[in-house]
Amino acid sequence: MSQLWDSLFSEAAGAIKPSPIREMLHLIRQPGMISFAGGMPDPAIFPVSEFYEATAILRDSGRDVLQYGTTEGYGPLKDFLSAWTAPRMGRRLKEEELLITSGSTQVVDLLNWAIVDKGDVIIVEEPSFMGSTLNMHNHGADFETISCDAEGMEVHLLPEKIEALQKAGRKVKYIYCITNFHNPLGCTLTVERRKALLDVAYRYGIPILEDDPYGYVRFDGDHLPTLFSLDEKGMVIYACSFSKILAPGTRLGWCAGPAELIRKMAIFKQGVDVCSCVVSQALVYEYCRQGHLEAFLPKIIAHYTKKRDAMEEAFKRHLPLDEVHWVKPEGGFFYWLETPKIDVDELFRKAIDQKVAIVPGHTFFVGQGGHHNCRLCYTFASPEEIDEGARRLGSAMRELL
Repeated sequence: MSQLWDSLFSEAAGAIKPSPIREMLHLIRQPGMISFAGGMPDPAIFPVSEFYEATAILRDSGRDVLQYGTTEGYGPLKDFLSAWTAPRMGRRLKEEELLITSGSTQVVDLLNWAIVDKGDVIIVEEPSFMGSTLNMHNHGADFETISCDAEGMEVHLLPEKIEALQKAGRKVKYIYCITNFHNPLGCTLTVERRKALLDVAYRYGIPILEDDPYGYVRFDGDHLPTLFSLDEKGMVIYACSFSKILAPGTRLGWCAGPAELIRKMAIFKQGVDVCSCVVSQALVYEYCRQGHLEAFLPKIIAHYTKKRDAMEEAFKRHLPLDEVHWVKPEGGFFYWLETPKIDVDELFRKAIDQKVAIVPGHTFFVGQGGHHNCRLCYTFASPEEIDEGARRLGSAMRELL
């Protein structure tokens, strides 16, 4: 039977790649394991009671909510998002500029359906979020990578690479950038580089996908203007999600962009899932309408600030400080460790033996690299687990030095 299916699999199925983090879940779920691996919110802070209040909309509007919805999204939720996101977007979004999606990763998928052909080039930061780059790969895209430092993408490197690609006759379809509290790096693109990135987009006619799932979860400093709000020529597609600011189980995200592009993405969405779950959209809308989202955000920020600080202090207590380097994130979910003298695959195996899970850095590279780096998430574990996990990780590091 396996030979039959092997003969039937599509070309895309033959090239498809799984998520390495999803593949390691059986290790992470071992009894006694402290996980810094998956980028998961803390379920202890989920607003269960407040979200339950929102179920009243099923009683009051159930006949509408339980019916098929429009592909573009539940109208009341779109109206809420248009008003609520206006400070970050620089203005209220028009209805035709906004699309509700089944998580923000679907934004990447629909954009790829709309504008990417096999062999087209997408420019990505390296390292970058594997959920997005896997989707790009599965659409047949090729990659050009741009390195990052503590201030985000090194934008000054873009022109030379773009011109070399264009000279070679390659089509560059868009630039993918995680602007705030980067996954996995934790860094934030500076305002100066945001403006420079837009200048590059204008000069070469290459749009930007601004992926911003963590932007509202800022602990320190002031919010920076989004690329979308700075854009004067309609070159930016903005993606965000309820996963980090409410709960990932809602499976809802949204994107903003030029109306003609949003229309094409919506048509592709019709063939993917018809529409995002209307029940989920209605519940999230009612939760937001009652003011719970605004009230919940400060709680999330305070909760995760304590965990970020706990991991920072645990690293200082337990890791071999002369051999490990990191930048303290100003928000988001992740630390990125550099271990110049330690191979991260060996560290991963030692850490698993010590019952602490990390993600090897090379997982986030579409090319070579990351063999002396790892990503750690601080939002899921408790402060006590963070301290113990850092102690175990430090022990594993010292065994390898």
